[in-house]
Amino acid sequence: MSSFHFSLKTGFLKWKPDYDSAASEYGKAAVAFKNAKQFEQAKDACLREAVAHENNRALFHAAKAYEQAGMMLKVSNVVSQLFLDAVTDPCCILCLKEMQKLPEAVQLIEKASMMYLENGTPDTAAMALERAGKLIENVDPEKAVQLYQQTANVFENEERLRQAVELLGKASRLLVRGRRFDEAALSIQKEKNIYKEIENYPTCYKKTIAQVLVHLHRNDYVAAERCVRESYSIPGFNGSEDCAALEQLLEGYDQQDQDQVSEVCNSPLFKYMDNDYAKLGLSLVVPGGGIKKKSTAIPQAKPEGTAASPAEEEEDEYAGGLC
Repeated sequence: MSSFHFSLKTGFLKWKPDYDSAASEYGKAAVAFKNAKQFEQAKDACLREAVAHENNRALFHAAKAYEQAGMMLKVSNVVSQLFLDAVTDPCCILCLKEMQKLPEAVQLIEKASMMYLENGTPDTAAMALERAGKLIENVDPEKAVQLYQQTANVFENEERLRQAVELLGKASRLLVRGRRFDEAALSIQKEKNIYKEIENYPTCYKKTIAQVLVHLHRNDYVAAERCVRESYSIPGFNGSEDCAALEQLLEGYDQQDQDQVSEVCNSPLFKYMDNDYAKLGLSLVVPGGGIKKKSTAIPQAKPEGTAASPAEEEEDEYAGGLC
């Protein structure tokens, strides 16, 4: 630690602290602590390195140090796998303590991403945000959704639409998993708009299926039908197997025909979608408990010469009134 203090110390012949040397020494210390698996000390060294870089107006290097500090707090893969056991297993209390560090880790990585943006390196900022989303996804899905959406916005501002829509897809699936269907419907619509813009029409069809399933789970048949109707403008949708399946699904749902709905949702087209959407299909229940609507019977004219039943004759006798 003496070399750190020497670098930052000022005197009669040294008017300014040597932040560059201090940052270098803190960086070396962080690596040493990391190799010794002393992650808390490594995090502190990274934070000191970041401050030294900031004082030296080296934003990119400061951001990198903040990101490294966050990553020092991340939980190893083994700890992540043991998290569920930690809830019931007293031997895994350490795992819970480690999981509690994740919000702090994400906060540091978010700070790094903001500095990357300020430094004019948006790609690096987006990668940091995505990394933070993956880190927190299993612990705080709501925060992960926010991070993925922020990442998508950065990519979209840079006109990197394929990367943007990939991150939006992650956010949409997390929203569906959390049964936040109103937000999921909006997120999927944004995905669909981007896929249409980059002319990836087959994926637009799949997003329409996802939209319809989400709307039906919201009990909003009108919105589901509108999604299909609006998709007719997408080249190739009308006449595709996706379109035919959706029309059959909506017909079965409207007629409260659970058998027809289940048949469509169990088809390979639905079952082999992303797991979250496949589950929506398999759990879809029609309104009314699956009792089909009664179709209105159209009376058929009897052939000439057919004798009327006695009951019909009795009704006909008074058909014109009593007079």
